[in-house]
Amino acid sequence: MSDLEDELRRAVRGDVGFDVASRALVTMDASNYRRVPLGVVAPRDADDVAAVLEVCRERGVPVVPRGGGTSIAGQATGVGVVLDFTRHMNRLLSLEAGARTAVVQPGLVLDRLQDAAAPHGLRFGPDPSTHSRCTLGGMIGNNSCGSHSVAWGTTADSVRELDVVTARGERLRLGRGWSGAPDGLRQLVDGELARLRTGFPELPRRISGYALDALLPENGADVARSFCGSEGTLGVLTQAVVSLVEAPRACALAVLGYADETAAAEAAAGLLEYGPLTVEGMAADLVPSPVGLPRGGAWLFVETGGDSAGEARTRAEAIVRAADVVDAAVVTDEAGQRALWRVREDASGTATRMPDGSEAWPGWEDCAVPPARLGAYLRDFRALLAAHGLRGAPYGHFGDGCIHVRIDFDLLGAVGVARFRRFSEELAGLVTAHGGSLSGEHGDGQARAELLPVMYGADMVALFERAKGVWDPDDLLNPGMLVRPAPLDSGLRFSVLPREPVDVAFGYPGDGGDFSAAVRRCVGVAKCRTTTASGPAVMCPSFRVTGEEQHSTRGRARLLHEMLAGELVTDGWRSQEVREALDLCLSCKGCRSDCPVGVDMATYKAEFLHHHYAGRRRPAAHYSMGRLPVWLRWASRTRAVALFNALASTGPVAWAVKRAGGIAPERTIPRLARETFSRWWRRRRPAPGAGDLVVLWPDTFTEHLSPSVGRAAVRVLEAAGLRVVPPPTLRMRGRPVGDARSRSALRLLTARRGRVCCGLTYVSTGQLDHARVVLRRTLDLMEPVLETAVPVVVLEPSCAAALRTDLPDLLPDDPRAARLAARVLTFAETLERHAPDWTPPHLDRPAVGQTHCHQHAVLGDAPDRRLREAAGLTGELAGGCCGLAGDFGFQKGHFEVSERCAQEQLLPAVREAPPGAAVLADGYSCRTQLEQLAGVRGRHLAEVLAEALEGASGEGMSGTSGTSEASGI
Repeated sequence: MSDLEDELRRAVRGDVGFDVASRALVTMDASNYRRVPLGVVAPRDADDVAAVLEVCRERGVPVVPRGGGTSIAGQATGVGVVLDFTRHMNRLLSLEAGARTAVVQPGLVLDRLQDAAAPHGLRFGPDPSTHSRCTLGGMIGNNSCGSHSVAWGTTADSVRELDVVTARGERLRLGRGWSGAPDGLRQLVDGELARLRTGFPELPRRISGYALDALLPENGADVARSFCGSEGTLGVLTQAVVSLVEAPRACALAVLGYADETAAAEAAAGLLEYGPLTVEGMAADLVPSPVGLPRGGAWLFVETGGDSAGEARTRAEAIVRAADVVDAAVVTDEAGQRALWRVREDASGTATRMPDGSEAWPGWEDCAVPPARLGAYLRDFRALLAAHGLRGAPYGHFGDGCIHVRIDFDLLGAVGVARFRRFSEELAGLVTAHGGSLSGEHGDGQARAELLPVMYGADMVALFERAKGVWDPDDLLNPGMLVRPAPLDSGLRFSVLPREPVDVAFGYPGDGGDFSAAVRRCVGVAKCRTTTASGPAVMCPSFRVTGEEQHSTRGRARLLHEMLAGELVTDGWRSQEVREALDLCLSCKGCRSDCPVGVDMATYKAEFLHHHYAGRRRPAAHYSMGRLPVWLRWASRTRAVALFNALASTGPVAWAVKRAGGIAPERTIPRLARETFSRWWRRRRPAPGAGDLVVLWPDTFTEHLSPSVGRAAVRVLEAAGLRVVPPPTLRMRGRPVGDARSRSALRLLTARRGRVCCGLTYVSTGQLDHARVVLRRTLDLMEPVLETAVPVVVLEPSCAAALRTDLPDLLPDDPRAARLAARVLTFAETLERHAPDWTPPHLDRPAVGQTHCHQHAVLGDAPDRRLREAAGLTGELAGGCCGLAGDFGFQKGHFEVSERCAQEQLLPAVREAPPGAAVLADGYSCRTQLEQLAGVRGRHLAEVLAEALEGASGEGMSGTSGTSEASGI
């Protein structure tokens, strides 16, 4: 390996990675398979590709071209050298609108081509659900299709010319009329004309095998088309000329509801005569919530186009009238259509979990049959599943007869793997009996290539082997795929994982307490690799900044998988490779909601840090910011706030503090509040109220850094008629006395003083033992509250998220944890549930800012949207992450990434805000980022509402007198 690496470094200008992390990141794609490569090369140009092939050919080392790594049949993995085209060879070289063509490099992401074509009224026809991260090279290698194939066909239908380098270094430009054909290919075809004319089934989604019939004279002897779908086994693509199509000026979406998937499948073929752009199908078991969908147990998504919105709608309505449906809806607004398409596109991840939460896997992901036979095929398919005791949720391209499905195979044990093989063999026969193709979109790879003789017969498969020999006589390119394949039940990625549960700190309730199962959640569809955040989405901010696989959620999950496997990453929890990959994880929890399978990398990161630093010295930031509540309480108790603020603003002292605390030198140390929220509370007189009692949680940020938020929340909650009290600060034996203001000498002597804390800073730095101590102490204090039905209002979204999720996951054996988690409400939720008749002051002004990432991922922001609307705050808040993310943006070495995250959506939204706009930022981190990077003061929604109330009443928010050591519970 060392000699090979040295030789490749001398031969290429691109990046060469033979280190553990580089190899671990590409051991898997989105399939069930795993292979450990020798190394990874990111070539800069075709010369680099040729140089890699020459070096590897001399040494007999296989070469595997790889795009976005979202292949589902295993063809993007290999044991030799993997070529990663996404890093450098990822450009759109030209776009000719008049000719409707584009010249692209293989690593170009499809959405980037679509973005460039859209201003010209054009688009690339095929659009797989992975369009935001799949590459044109991968699409050509797999002959990808997507939802619009009923209108615009497969990728092969959109290819004009291909530049490839063969395994022996020959550079060819492939096209029609035998253009670019390697020596011997024409002779091979001429000798097998009869077989090629009769050996391929006629159906729109026949992807399996080599497309040798494209070389027939009546098909134009199209070498470029025949190359499509060859899965990197014939040559390495370096450039492509592709066709574009005219995009409809307007679209409408007819959503047709049917009793079940079979009824939907039987109806799909009959809709093709109306010229739809899509006919997509999915059943209710893949829809988390049917909100926005018409009645039914399954649906067809039928898109129509037109030169105007009216024309598109008219066509959609005609389809509704022609369809025999349970219910139907026509959606014309773009936002509504996007929301529905997201449900369909996320199915590739959603389908990996059955309704009861058990795992499901690819393997028979995309069989295709003639569309007219789809209903009958689905009935037989369901019967075969039942016969094997298996479950699956079919969905997909019903108009083309192509079905996607994840099945609950048990791929962890020998019995389950044997069933997987038997089922696969029988299903191959069933598909063939219906005149279908084993693959209708994703290729054969290792998952289906072994069964190609069932579909084509031994003679045709032998012809495929001869064709491979013409292109690649040394079997250098992606060996084991398509021809002479590895067994479909070998090399499964699950086989290397530990069989016994790993000892972990979190409970992982969604994965049966098994950390390996949690890591297995990542199936590789790579939604985290999107390069732009759309709408409210958050995941994955660090990848969007760096573009590096190791900084994506998928990349981190792959490294954790290899850590558990112990073959490549051999030092377990002490792994530096895993630590470095997790270092730039912002713990934003965006993946928890935006990942289709709910990977929660923030939790995995905390788990890893807990083990990685067990018994060892931690980074300085873990002590300075991880234990922030301790330092802030100390400063408050010693009345040293003024001194601290003065020193923190003194250059040399601030420099020394930041250096000692592991804080980024570019950061300004925040000032502590002169008066904490609790001190303000003790000197005020609570307003009388007849409404519900609520406990207002004084989180660390509200207490010491931003008490104005707490004061504002009290003002608004009391204006809404609620009775507000803080949590208890004394743990007393027995119940509190009266309203807890009266004292019992005996109880005070036996009481223990304390402050509630969500443990967020300890969790985010992986100090989980300390977090559990803090959380148990908090539960002890909150016990009187938990004996009632009183809600707990938490103003800081990250703290609310920690109490909702981290608390019960860290203390799964303490029933109080789940009770407190269920009691936590956000500010807007509290008003909506406990003061439903209250009308907020009407502000009538625009609002800008950013939804807190934890709010988006864990808490949800629907009540906040409704509250803003009721208050006359117009406009949508940005998505993404502010980049500060708790302690992340303050840590030394993180400033650049933090700033670039903010520049993505938050700062532009504020810069472009209309005059008089309210800048909303409920999170302390978001407000701090705005202040330090833009000089703008963001405010919590409570502050904006309280200010309006003060303007209307002319009252102040300060109270008088009174002391309180515990709440009035």
